[in-house]
Amino acid sequence: MKIKSIECLKLVRAFPAPSTPPRHPLPMVGGKPGRTRNNPHPIHRYPDILTGAFVPNPGEAFFTRTMFVRVTAEDGSWGIGSSHWGEYTKAFIEQHIAPLLIGRDCMAIEHLNDLMWRSFQRLGHTGLVSMAQAPVDIALWDLKGKLLGVPVYTLLGGPSRPELDTYVTTSDIDWAMELGFTRFKIGNFIQLTDGTAGINRLEDYVAQTREKVGPDADLMVNVVMGYNVEFAIRVAERLRPYNLAWLEEPLMPWDHEGHAQLKHAVPTVPLATGETHRGRHAFAELIGRRAVDIVQPDISWTGGLSETLKIYALAEAAGLQTLVHVGGGRPEGQHFSLTMPECTLAEYNLRSPAGVPLEEVSRVPGLAMPVNGKIRVSDAPGLGTDYHPDDFVPFD
Repeated sequence: MKIKSIECLKLVRAFPAPSTPPRHPLPMVGGKPGRTRNNPHPIHRYPDILTGAFVPNPGEAFFTRTMFVRVTAEDGSWGIGSSHWGEYTKAFIEQHIAPLLIGRDCMAIEHLNDLMWRSFQRLGHTGLVSMAQAPVDIALWDLKGKLLGVPVYTLLGGPSRPELDTYVTTSDIDWAMELGFTRFKIGNFIQLTDGTAGINRLEDYVAQTREKVGPDADLMVNVVMGYNVEFAIRVAERLRPYNLAWLEEPLMPWDHEGHAQLKHAVPTVPLATGETHRGRHAFAELIGRRAVDIVQPDISWTGGLSETLKIYALAEAAGLQTLVHVGGGRPEGQHFSLTMPECTLAEYNLRSPAGVPLEEVSRVPGLAMPVNGKIRVSDAPGLGTDYHPDDFVPFD
């Protein structure tokens, strides 16, 4: 079955507003109203840049504009994938990837990925290039599953577990606990320029959260690249009494030497990173240096399911877990996490205000929602999403 077309699309489906009113405003975190993610990025060191990962900051203006890619076969069957920064990747998909793949066998996913990867070498095979490759690859897996009448997790090797165990990323611990979550990741609101006073504030927040969730719950802190090695060591040492399951993305992704130094300096605090690493070779160096305990590729940013399979194999061979970024909140992440033995947890990013059922804020039709911290992945063909052709218009 040959590929007929590859399109870049925008979702225009009208979702109903939540019918359940929230019980209370978001809690305060670091002196500001908490969000699902309230983490400063590296650019937020400068006071004239607004804080918050999802506001239109320089270099992040199109993060919230998810772009969908539809790959259609000659019989009219189609698969859907998605990624971010569509304004930057659309031209590359339409002018480079589509002409390369149209007319080829849509079932030969590994061959198609190798064609893309080899064609990228003059351009660099990471960054925006890997973000352009990812939704095409995800759409190919969705399409293949639909053509064969099986879920993507069957194509990947079959389930390793009946359901997914999740951890929740949130600023509203009370609401997360009410929903039945027992593992919690909280944000970081300081950077190295905040110094000792910032570390004191962060420790207070972690201590309060630990007291609330109890001694047996997994608790993680998500930094988002805001530290250097010296500051990360100070923070990790200060937070040791709170028994963190891991400290996430404390350094910028290129600093593999720094990750190794940090791991050596604070061996009792597990380190996790990877959402901002792109492609197997970045992870190969990170894993080869034993600079991390948990790898966290983002499937929709690092090149797609096919590239993530290669990253998983590297990590598994080194005895490391792969916990994909937001794996519990995206269809490809759910299928991947259900299949791979060393994907023992799936991240769910809680976007529902307190009291509002998760289903009322979901914007992925057909995606399974967590119940008491567990997810039953859809067994519908492909990725199991329930999109319709008229849900999309060309991306502009």
